[in-house]
Amino acid sequence: MSKQESKDLGRITPRAEAYADWYQDVIREGKLAEVAHVVKGCMVIKPHGYAIWEKIQADLDRRFKETGHQNAYFPLLIPESFLKKEAEHVEGFSPELAVVTIAGGEKLEEPYVIRPTSETIIGHFFSQWIQSWRDLPMLINQWANVMRWELRTRMFLRTSEFLWQEGHTAHASHEEAMEEVLRMLTVYADFAHEYMAMPVIRGKKSDNEKFAGAVASYTIEAMMQDGKALQAGTSHDLGQNFGKAFDVKFQNKEGKQDYVYQTSWGVSTRLIGALIMTHSDDDGLVLPPKLAPIQAVIVPFFRKSAEENARVLERGRAMQAELKAAGISVKLDDREGQPGPKFYEYERMGVPLRFGLGPKDIDNNVTELKRRDQKEKRSLPLGGIVEAAKAELAEMQQSLYDKALARREANTVRLDTFDDFKSVMAEEPGKFVYGHWDGTKATELRAKAETGATIRCLPLPGQGFEEEPGKCIFTGQPSARRVIWAKSY
Repeated sequence: MSKQESKDLGRITPRAEAYADWYQDVIREGKLAEVAHVVKGCMVIKPHGYAIWEKIQADLDRRFKETGHQNAYFPLLIPESFLKKEAEHVEGFSPELAVVTIAGGEKLEEPYVIRPTSETIIGHFFSQWIQSWRDLPMLINQWANVMRWELRTRMFLRTSEFLWQEGHTAHASHEEAMEEVLRMLTVYADFAHEYMAMPVIRGKKSDNEKFAGAVASYTIEAMMQDGKALQAGTSHDLGQNFGKAFDVKFQNKEGKQDYVYQTSWGVSTRLIGALIMTHSDDDGLVLPPKLAPIQAVIVPFFRKSAEENARVLERGRAMQAELKAAGISVKLDDREGQPGPKFYEYERMGVPLRFGLGPKDIDNNVTELKRRDQKEKRSLPLGGIVEAAKAELAEMQQSLYDKALARREANTVRLDTFDDFKSVMAEEPGKFVYGHWDGTKATELRAKAETGATIRCLPLPGQGFEEEPGKCIFTGQPSARRVIWAKSY
C-alpha cells in the first residue's frame, strides 16, 4: 500500500465534496461494515455495526411484545409455487429472486426461492393454524434475514442480503386489520423519534409505490442530510389477497366461513444507514445516545511514571463503575499509548461522551469532557460525574432530533406550478415538495420521468399537513390534497 493510499484510507470525504463517498467513508472509519467482495451485493456487519442493530432490535422487540405480538421463525426456503399463488406479489419480486434448483447433488423437483419476504409461507401456515374466530387475531413477528438480488447496492441501504423483522397478522375484519396497520406504523414512528432522534412523516403510499400484493401500504419517511427521502419502515394492509391465495378461512361468530384479513410490517438494517445520514458529520459517525453501543469512554492520560499511571487507572476504574451502576454503557480504554489516536478512533465510532483523565485532573478533582456533537471540551467535577453524564446524554439525544427536524422544515417547500417543481428538482434536489396531485398513476410516472422525484407519501392527519383541495401542479386537474414529493434512496 502506498503512502497516499494509506492516507486516503483514513480520510473521510467531506459531505459537500461527494456525499456518496462520505457515506461509505463513515461506515469504514466507524467500523460498522465492509463489502463482502466474495459474495455479490452482500456486506459483513462488523461488531460495532451489529451492536447498533442489537440495540434497535431490543427496543423494537419490547414494543412489539407490549402490543401483543409473539416471535416465531419460518423457513428460509420457500416453494416457488407459493409465490406464484399471488400474481401481483410474484410479479413485483420476480427480478429480485434468488432460486435454489439443486440440493444434495440432485436437481429439485420444485425450486425453492430464498426468502425475499414471508407473506406466502406464513400464509400457508396460517391456513393450518386458523379455523375459528377464536384463533384471531393472530399476531406474529419474525426476526430474520432476507435476500433480494439487487443490481445496485449500497451498504445498509440496499444489499442483496439484509437483516430485518417482519410482522404478520391475521384478523376477523378489515377494520381490525387497519387498526393493526396504523398501530404498528405509530410504533415505528415513535421509535424513530424517541430512539433514533430522527423525525419522520407517517403517510400512505401511492398505488404505484405500494407493496406488491397489498391493498394499501403505509410508510414512515425521513429526510437525510442531503435532502433525499428514505423510506424507513412500512406497514401494509393486505386485505384478503393472501387469505384467498392460501385459503386462510375461519368460521366467524355467525357460523359462516370467511377469509382472514392480513397485515405485514417491517423495518431492516436500513435503519443504520438512516442513522448515519441523519446525524453524522465530516469527522465520522454521530450516534444518538440511546442507540450507541458505547455511550461514554474514559481515556487515561498516561505519563512516564508507573505510579502516576496506576493512580489514573484506579480513578478511571472508579469512574467506570459509577457510570455503569447508573445504567450508562461505558468503556475504560486502558491500552498503552497516547490519547490522541484514541480520541480519533472514538470520534470516528460516534461515541457520545469522551472523558479524559490525567494526574493533574485527579489532583484538581476534575475530568475533561468532549461531547461528540460539539466541538469544545469542558472540565467537570469528578464528584458529579454521573449526573453530568446523564444530563449530557439526554441533551444530546434531544439536540440531534431538534437539529434534524429543523433541517427538514427548512427544506420543505410548498409549490403550485410544474415549472417551479422542475426548477427545484433541477437546482435544489435536496427538498421535500408539498404539492397537489390529481391522484393518477400517469401523472406520478410523468413527474418521475421528468424530474426523478416520486410521491413519498400522502401524509396522515395530525402532523401539520392539511388536506386542502386545489389543482394538480402537473395537470391542473382537481386535487383533493397535497402530497410529499422528493428524490429518494
